[in-house]
Amino acid sequence: MASSTVGGSRIAAIATCTPSRRFDNQKDTTKFTQDEVRKVVALAGVHERRLADDSICSSDLCLKAADCVLDSLNWSRDSIDALIMVTQSPDYFLPSTACVVQDRLGLPKDCASFDVGLGCSGYPYGLWLASMMLKSGGLRRELLLHGETPARFTDNSDRSVALLFGDAGSATAIEASDSMTVQDWHFVLRTDGSGYTDMIIEAGGFRNRFSDDVKKHCVYMNGANIFNFTIKFVPPLILDTLQHAGVEKEAIDYYIFHQSNQFIMKHLMKKLELQKEKIPIILRNFGNTGGRLLLNVNSR
Repeated sequence: MASSTVGGSRIAAIATCTPSRRFDNQKDTTKFTQDEVRKVVALAGVHERRLADDSICSSDLCLKAADCVLDSLNWSRDSIDALIMVTQSPDYFLPSTACVVQDRLGLPKDCASFDVGLGCSGYPYGLWLASMMLKSGGLRRELLLHGETPARFTDNSDRSVALLFGDAGSATAIEASDSMTVQDWHFVLRTDGSGYTDMIIEAGGFRNRFSDDVKKHCVYMNGANIFNFTIKFVPPLILDTLQHAGVEKEAIDYYIFHQSNQFIMKHLMKKLELQKEKIPIILRNFGNTGGRLLLNVNSR
């Protein structure tokens, strides 16, 4: 089991950014009947989503969020030692989106910058990477960006995904700290690649670069398999993480779940016997925006 405990890091600020366009699933959907839409909305809990137009990429949303955290902290751009960009909707295959963002943010040329191609699990993996880099010494301040525009690669005629996804970007400012009040961060990381075909964009990569089937350039999701995987593996993962941290389940104030859909989240809540007050659900007005945190929302 890949578990680790990392000390000496603190989150200084978090900001998120969403597009200004609001899409009301019930009022604005034209591909399905109103009865079909009502059923999906009732099950998934997504009433409204924020959608990026063709001129906005995940990097643009993350840039706005990054500007916000840097300004709020009064951090100099020259003080940033590392930039991690987590996304599965990059601006380009080449160069990395992190390089584009590093230049547009005006960060120093001695800033380490790279992409991480993860979606739902991207934020905890990003925190783990950032904390490990700070622990290695030589770095003091980092920006962890996580942006996604899943609505841009969604087939609007596919009921399994069409009404779920929204677009957003976030920026988390992380810095090294020697304070005795800073608590250790505990991670338990796992991977099961056997279900890779359950959520996939088949075309566009080098395995199938130019498919004539337009639908293969959009995301496909086997919702039943995703649900079964989540219910089977996520509760033990949470309990293992708590055990690794030496913390009782009841001692946790909030469990911040990936905002997939309320059906899954409520099943997780029930299986883990958690109070609903400890499970924030914000996807009603934003949809499933991938793995990033969605707090203190600023519109673009």
